[in-house]
Amino acid sequence: MNIRKRRQNAIVELISNETISTQDELIQKLKVKGFKVTQATVSRDIKDLKLIKKIGDSGKSVYSLNMDEDEKLVTKYHTILSGSVISVDYATNISVLKTHSGMANAACASIDAMNWEGVVGTLAGDDTIFVLCRSEQDARNFCIEIKEKYLE
Repeated sequence: MNIRKRRQNAIVELISNETISTQDELIQKLKVKGFKVTQATVSRDIKDLKLIKKIGDSGKSVYSLNMDEDEKLVTKYHTILSGSVISVDYATNISVLKTHSGMANAACASIDAMNWEGVVGTLAGDDTIFVLCRSEQDARNFCIEIKEKYLE
């Protein structure tokens, strides 16, 4: 991951977990995380990330993510997958995900809603999901993406 992407991920993490009201505060927090940045860089990052200012719990204006309904749903799907998938593997064009007990239906619905490229359909049990892919390469790519994004 390039430095810009790592820095922007750090910004999202910071504003999600801390109350940050000014660019100067953000610059200082980024320095603590090892990023040497200028005000101009932070300003561009704020624009790229489409951050907004909203009134925080303290009544003070703070930076926040500006998520529309689709982005909120995608975030929810990612959260469901991150919290439920234990393992993933594939054989020919079928991927198999193991989930925590009782979580397969929610994870399966998330996969369906995300319109994954190369996925034809899904079938869920209690703790297992079968994902039918168009090709073996699609099944392999699906497994790689699940491992990179949702498994530690």
